[in-house]
Amino acid sequence: MSHLAHASCEALDRGGALASQLDAFTPRPAQLRLAAAIAEAFDQRDVLLAEAGTGTGKTYAYLVPALLSGLKTIISTGTRALQDQLYHRDLPRVRAALGIGHSSALLKGRANYLCKYRLQQARGEPRFSSQEQVAQFQRIASWAGRTRFGDVAELEALADDSPLLPMVTSTIDNCLGSECPFWDECFVVQARQRAQAADVVVVNHHLLLADLALKQEGFGEILPGAQAFVIDEAHQLPELAANFFGEGFGMRPWQELARDCLAECRSVAGAQAALQPAVAGLDLSLRELRAAMEDLPARGTQWRALAKPQVREGFDALVMALTQLHDALEQVREASPGLDACHARAREGVARLARWLGEDAPLPDFEADAPVVEAAGDNDVLWYELTPRGFRCQRTPMDVSGPLRQHRERSLAAWVFTSATLTVDGDFSHLAARLGLDDPVSLIQPSPFDWQRQALCYLPPALPDPAARGYGTALIAALRPVLEASQGRAFLLFASHRALREAAEALRDGPWPLFVQGEAPRASLLQRFRESGNGVLLGSASFREGVDVVGDALSVVVIDKLPFAAPDDPVFEARLEAIRREGGNPFRDEQLPQAVIALKQGVGRLIRSETDRGVLVLCDPRLLSKSYGRVFLDSLPPFRRTRALADVQAFFAPQLRPGAADSAADAPPFSLS
Repeated sequence: MSHLAHASCEALDRGGALASQLDAFTPRPAQLRLAAAIAEAFDQRDVLLAEAGTGTGKTYAYLVPALLSGLKTIISTGTRALQDQLYHRDLPRVRAALGIGHSSALLKGRANYLCKYRLQQARGEPRFSSQEQVAQFQRIASWAGRTRFGDVAELEALADDSPLLPMVTSTIDNCLGSECPFWDECFVVQARQRAQAADVVVVNHHLLLADLALKQEGFGEILPGAQAFVIDEAHQLPELAANFFGEGFGMRPWQELARDCLAECRSVAGAQAALQPAVAGLDLSLRELRAAMEDLPARGTQWRALAKPQVREGFDALVMALTQLHDALEQVREASPGLDACHARAREGVARLARWLGEDAPLPDFEADAPVVEAAGDNDVLWYELTPRGFRCQRTPMDVSGPLRQHRERSLAAWVFTSATLTVDGDFSHLAARLGLDDPVSLIQPSPFDWQRQALCYLPPALPDPAARGYGTALIAALRPVLEASQGRAFLLFASHRALREAAEALRDGPWPLFVQGEAPRASLLQRFRESGNGVLLGSASFREGVDVVGDALSVVVIDKLPFAAPDDPVFEARLEAIRREGGNPFRDEQLPQAVIALKQGVGRLIRSETDRGVLVLCDPRLLSKSYGRVFLDSLPPFRRTRALADVQAFFAPQLRPGAADSAADAPPFSLS
């Protein structure tokens, strides 16, 4: 065992720094083994793939070696919420317990920081749709005068999807860079400077990938200086990486470009007259194209969209409109940095549009130094997605293992990939291949919870096939007695929004408070669910992760169907076809492993501490009727399993609670034969 591994285990063991300094810290053998493996990876500049079940304490298991190593370490988390928790809560606790004064920094993407130039441009804009928006903007302006870091997360009353945010934050496209009059006061620049100087930097996967994909937003790279990377929630990385190693465009960013052109005209005499016709033409072409796409499926491939003549004509008209705006901006670009930036955005927009349309796109007659327009490669999928009032077009690589491998090898750093859900039936090969890991050191530390006593897995009998008519009605009928036994306190996960809506209508008359995804912001729903004590929360795929409700408020997790990926995902379909062409089995090699990992994420919501108790209800009868059902069940923690409703009722019966848990623990699981 290396010196770092020994020191890390000593700090986490009985009588160590964390046990003596932190209240309620309990040494865990699984955590010690994980910390030792991570420390060895740091020492050897190796790659480690580590699955750590819920309750292992993986956050402390990587923070302790990271701090004791003295290496410049980048820690990447799955979401901004986890990033904030890690930086503001976990990291200070461990650093204080170890008595180490290493500097740390929190770094988010630029869309999370106030842009003083954009705020100034938005003042007096006739773009506010209500008095409430005007009042919110005034609150932002007031906060802008006193904030130290400019992180919009400080504005708790501002929703994540507020239309005001794009008005007061920058993008890589509209940032003026060093030409900005507020460059010396820029919150993004300051955040990056802190990150470059810090020993430990906490980022999220979006920012990590933006830097890896060389889309560093014009402020220089922070990642090449790192000696160690810890990728938490690593199962999310391949899907997110596909977005960053591709490129896209959409209706909303180009509408913002049009508005920004007019906003910049205010300070330049004659510019509005020069640009107004081209801006109006772009706005009209975008609206006409969206109208032409109305009858298309919500998501689909590029060729399907362009097969419709009106859509093809709409895209051609959009190329011309963007080109005309580019040419108009060419005449005024030198009048201000803002107009010059708009010119560059129009130019890049034409190039992206042409790359997506392909070789027969009506290309403008740009000068010799124009961006090269390359056709999509065999690894790329060209697709579109419609939103209620817009569209988005994307070029996405099917396989990102190559670029991920190249960036990792070039870094010469240690890389630790960890999550509670990396394996399929104890095998890492599916995710390792997608991450470009050829022969990583691997470690599985199962959840240390007493699953036999704390939990029960119930598979309701006599449910029809999920594709059969009436499945939703039968599902609710099977769930009602479970919810009565648990007195609510349940989290129901649905494979589709339609099934979620139908269940919500069927359960409206229940005696429990009902919380439905989409009827309030996610954070608000979860908070109200926790406080209710007996609520029933209905969510879809996005609620499989990041939901952490400890205690009695969440005592049942229901999963309606096995979470196979939706058939309307063009990238997923292309990946399956590529596997088929290469002689593989798309179901075995892609669909099944992806669904197993997704199911494990949902199941992980149930037991969050040593004192939690709960019932997992798996409603899909294919778990028993299909041969692949065993792969799902063997990938889950060692639940006791039952098909008898009476066992669920006994689990929750108050008078039986002390004895029921003990005696039922000895009951054999049902047979899968």
